[in-house]
Amino acid sequence: MSGDLIAVLDYLEREKGIERETLILAIESSLLSASRKSVGTATDVSIEVDRKTLKIRAFGDFDVVKKVSDPQQEIDFEKAKTIDPDCQIGDKIKIEVTPKNFGRIAAQTAKQIMIQKIREAERDIIFNEYRERIGEIVTGLVRRYDHGNVVIDLGKTEAIMPYNEKCPIEDYPISSRFRGYVVSVKTSSKGPEIVLSRSHPNFVKRLFELEVPEIYDETVEVKAIAREAGYRTKIAVFSSDEKVDPVGACVGMRGSRVKNIVNELSGEKIDIIPWSEDVATFVKNALSPAKVKHIDLDTEHNAATVIVEADQLSLAIGKKGQNVRLTSKLVGVKVDVKKIDEENGIGDITPNLIHVPTQKTTVNKFEGAIEQAAANLMQISCIGTKMAHSLVEAGFTSIDGLVEADPSDLCAISGIGAKKAEKIVETAMELKEKKK
Repeated sequence: MSGDLIAVLDYLEREKGIERETLILAIESSLLSASRKSVGTATDVSIEVDRKTLKIRAFGDFDVVKKVSDPQQEIDFEKAKTIDPDCQIGDKIKIEVTPKNFGRIAAQTAKQIMIQKIREAERDIIFNEYRERIGEIVTGLVRRYDHGNVVIDLGKTEAIMPYNEKCPIEDYPISSRFRGYVVSVKTSSKGPEIVLSRSHPNFVKRLFELEVPEIYDETVEVKAIAREAGYRTKIAVFSSDEKVDPVGACVGMRGSRVKNIVNELSGEKIDIIPWSEDVATFVKNALSPAKVKHIDLDTEHNAATVIVEADQLSLAIGKKGQNVRLTSKLVGVKVDVKKIDEENGIGDITPNLIHVPTQKTTVNKFEGAIEQAAANLMQISCIGTKMAHSLVEAGFTSIDGLVEADPSDLCAISGIGAKKAEKIVETAMELKEKKK
């Protein structure tokens, strides 16, 4: 049995990464349970495994008495003196009680217990390994789906990506390569539960660290990040070295670095923004590509009012309010966008909705602004009066806004189908080119 055990321990230590001493302790524990059946339940038994030869011996503790009444717990004084000449009546003496058939019986009984101990040791190793990797990116293969969760094979173990951690525009075919961000590691009855995410903002941050050496060596620092997974991410960067352009470092030669990240994120748009300690400058940078005329800060209410030209309004707001919404998250202030119109005054705009006029703007001027915006859109041949007003209500108030629009966003507006949306964007682009 010793030879077999040595081979098994060598294999488990080499292939499974389980320490030899841990395995030997597991063997002693499992054999102790087995020995109680073969040696006798009344005897206080201990098991010793030689660390070099792995020879296994069983010992029992016996009370030294003058006359034996219970052979499983007591030993005659005269017999005890032949084992330990210094013993006295009332002492306890340890005697080897390894039975002839102990090896076979013990091995059969201990087998399942050893397997359990080995599994527990493996689980502990995996738990400790991945607990240290929380916040990192791991790679695996999509194995299966389980109640809406994606199960990922990481090699030594499996991880799950819950439904709410998925990226909404991505599919995960079985056996496809998978990269995910380790959100948490928990213990459960089935072993370590490793939770991954592809929608977490820090997933994008980690991708930049892997792709951009200047971020990895902390020359360039990611100051803030705001993300709507699958659609758009804004990331603010800062360089501690004046000679290093933080945005240029993240973009890479001909956009190679950021392209790799965009490809990993299935085409998600990424805005790389220079961070500024000045809040107004930071907001202005974050609203790019829209051109900002003026910014009023309200430090008491942690808010900023941004004034833009009428033709920049849709760019500042973004598709379905995405640009201004992500700007608010990135900077950490509530951003309100207003337009300035020299002919019709100022009208307030929130993402996708036109505000009720402020005290400075009369109802007539407000309605005039709507009509003016609708008239501008009707320069596109395929847009009629009703459709123009629907577009304005949805936040598309200029031809530039339609040029920047995604056809899928236009499809969300009543009366506009996929073909119509594509036609509107295409015609808007042609009209803009003619005006140049």
